[in-house]
Amino acid sequence: MAVENGVGVYREALVFLGTAGVLIPVMTRFRVSPVLGFLVAGLVLGPHSLGRIGADVHWLSYVTITSQEAVDRLAELGVAFLLFTIGLELSFDRLWTMRRLVFGLGMSQVVLTTAAISGIALAFGNTVESSLVIGACLALSSTAIVLQLLAEQKRLATVAGRSIFAVLLAQDLAVVPILFLIVVFGKAAGDAAGGGSTGAVWLGLAMALVQAAAAILLIIGFGRLVLRRLFRMVASTNNRELFMATILFVVVGTSLVTHVAGLSMALGAFLAGLVLAETEFRRQVEVDIEPFKGMLLGLFFISVGMRIDLAEVARYPAMVVTSVIGMTALKAMVIAGLAWMFRLSRPVIAEASLLLAGGGEFAFLVLGLASSSGLVTREVEQFMLLVSSGTMMMTPYLARLSRKASARARNAVAVAAGHTDPTPGDSPRIILVGYGRVGRIVGDILSKQGKPFIGIDVDPEAVARARKAGVNVVYGDATQRAFLRKCGLGDAPAMVVTMHDAAAAEHVVAATRAERADLPIIVRARDADHATRLFSLGATEVIREVLEASFEIASTVLQSLGVPAGKVIAAIHEERDIRKKRVREGVTAD
Repeated sequence: MAVENGVGVYREALVFLGTAGVLIPVMTRFRVSPVLGFLVAGLVLGPHSLGRIGADVHWLSYVTITSQEAVDRLAELGVAFLLFTIGLELSFDRLWTMRRLVFGLGMSQVVLTTAAISGIALAFGNTVESSLVIGACLALSSTAIVLQLLAEQKRLATVAGRSIFAVLLAQDLAVVPILFLIVVFGKAAGDAAGGGSTGAVWLGLAMALVQAAAAILLIIGFGRLVLRRLFRMVASTNNRELFMATILFVVVGTSLVTHVAGLSMALGAFLAGLVLAETEFRRQVEVDIEPFKGMLLGLFFISVGMRIDLAEVARYPAMVVTSVIGMTALKAMVIAGLAWMFRLSRPVIAEASLLLAGGGEFAFLVLGLASSSGLVTREVEQFMLLVSSGTMMMTPYLARLSRKASARARNAVAVAAGHTDPTPGDSPRIILVGYGRVGRIVGDILSKQGKPFIGIDVDPEAVARARKAGVNVVYGDATQRAFLRKCGLGDAPAMVVTMHDAAAAEHVVAATRAERADLPIIVRARDADHATRLFSLGATEVIREVLEASFEIASTVLQSLGVPAGKVIAAIHEERDIRKKRVREGVTAD
């Protein structure tokens, strides 16, 4: 039996990997969001579809996923990894600047949407307690799906992206009091039936709040004291596997700390990302964590699809469809009204109201706890799961609709103002790879000329010294195209490579040219052979150390002999062009 169970686990893992390997390329080819593909895969391969038929048709059991509990455990880690990467994009300072949207717009949305949906549930004959639970769980949107869609569209850094994230963060924070509310209602109902007092319930609630606050302070305090030193020590070993293991340890460890404290695992991971966002290792961590996040998030979306029981939908299709559409419309109107009150622009209102109109993954957690506490019946729980799942399935379509609505609103604003209205972004920065002696000099000159740049180096000590001096230098491997994209390669005006390692410099040039055919790449070369290889890989200009030193010496000698400066400069330029032409043609002998 143990062997069968073990094979079952591997079989389901194989089904998931095979689904991802086939599904993602197909979805990409037809320009369909992979999120929607995973949702549909979960619906088809889950226990309520092919899994149910697999009991009678034996061969179908080899291509279905039946263990909902095991999938949910791993899927929860997927959401945690997503929130970790979002935390990396922020910092405590940036989060503080968002407090108006988080605690104003976001919390107002949770309260008003909960009240509106609770009123409707109460009108359908539910108790006050169960109506509040239903309203609270349906007021939440899907952090995983919405942020993944924004990340795919590279819109997290836009005004709309930040506003949407602020609301999602407020919803994630609201999960804590919602879960406490269910515990209080459940215990109050039990005490009322058993004749117990409610004093112990409120005492338990107070203790739980203290425990949660202690966990948050522990993560933030420990992170600020230890994480930077830990990653600097690990990076100094130049061991990529150890660096990856440290990242996983931090994400899973902080997630478990908040889970034990009664909070969501995603909140712990988010806090860890916030702490690391203030360090020089942020971009390398983002690159290394991406494959784990992508796979586990895919599993999460499959788990959502697995919960949808089409047989249940068939029992009362009109009610399910009406509830899905009605809930979506209600949330969109509430969010739009609040966004208008908070003076967001019309394009942002259009995008945020539609993208946040769907349900969220925390509804499953809230409804499950409410059902086990006796606050909602099994039938009500299943119906609300269908409604929430249905709205989550609609989210990718709502995302497309929101982009179109936002574009129309933006055009309307532009026409009314008499001009176009491009969304402002961060200023493009020159990428300076290698921040040793040469790199520091280049960086100083760029700074004095008002040219913003981002420096990259693999020496954690050099990075630490530069950042202490107030220079924007990050730790990371510039030979990785994904890392270069994180550093702004897409809109960088130029790249300067000053690395002493000849092979590494060549890898950087090749990786950069594969991403940007138009980018000027200026590279430091050791000798003529190295320069020839760099030109063949796509370098725009190559500066040879020995040759430039020779030119400088010759220039000084000629000027000391009384040759006019203009003639000296002309002679040096002519000689440089001759030798550069030889190197470009592959003639390396000087």
